[in-house]
Amino acid sequence: LVKIDPKSIGVGQYQHDVAPKRLDDSLRGVVEDAVNNVGVDLNTASASLLQYVSGINSVIARNIVEYREQNGKFKSREEIINVKRLGEKVFTQCSGFLRVPESKNVFDNTAVHPESYGAAEKFLLRLGFTKDDVRNRNLQMIDSYVGLIGIDKLAGEINTGVPTLKDIIEEIKKPGRDPREGLPKPIFMTGVIELSDLKPGMILNGTVRNVADFGAFVDIGVHQDGLVHISQLADRFVKHPLDVVKVGDIVKVKVLEVDAERKRISLTMKDI
Repeated sequence: LVKIDPKSIGVGQYQHDVAPKRLDDSLRGVVEDAVNNVGVDLNTASASLLQYVSGINSVIARNIVEYREQNGKFKSREEIINVKRLGEKVFTQCSGFLRVPESKNVFDNTAVHPESYGAAEKFLLRLGFTKDDVRNRNLQMIDSYVGLIGIDKLAGEINTGVPTLKDIIEEIKKPGRDPREGLPKPIFMTGVIELSDLKPGMILNGTVRNVADFGAFVDIGVHQDGLVHISQLADRFVKHPLDVVKVGDIVKVKVLEVDAERKRISLTMKDI
């Protein structure tokens, strides 16, 4: 998806009224946030994806892919420092967002930044665990141990901040985790794949794809998004649709009307 210009997806009612550069900058920022939040596999990512990692531009992204093609898979995060035009400053910016599942250092497959590796090792040692326990996910008792000792005391003992330690704990409990796994997934009605399959009264689950002043567009699993008019969003007065829904919400809707000729679907969220 990173190869698609975000503007082409359709990101709002007034997107074409915004100054192009401002729109480009804002959309690129959203893509960068998403990429960095999920993390990037250094050994499989394309240059198109790598260029959205913090600190990496299109030139460095191509250099990373070129290095990988010439030298084989990266064996650690640290190896990326050998890539042309990727210095210490860029390494500091990007390393925490890169994943190397093949690395001997299990921390290289987490969001733990290399600067915090020392703190992570001290934490494991303090609780009697090892990196092998992290790799094999044998940390079932870690929350209990932290609760007994106290997060503040542990942070003081290993000389790190409480927020940093909390992040370390969450990461080492599930190395290689994908934060998207915890997001709700839309459940579309089985058998509803075409506009002609929809009938008034059907109740479906869908995902809010766009919000306008007059209502919200919901993806219900057919090739055309349906519209929940602002008057159909709730059993109360709604000043603006954003007071009720936002893009990405999973909602339950009922089909009010289907206009196959004009390819329009009217939905409601009332009385469900």
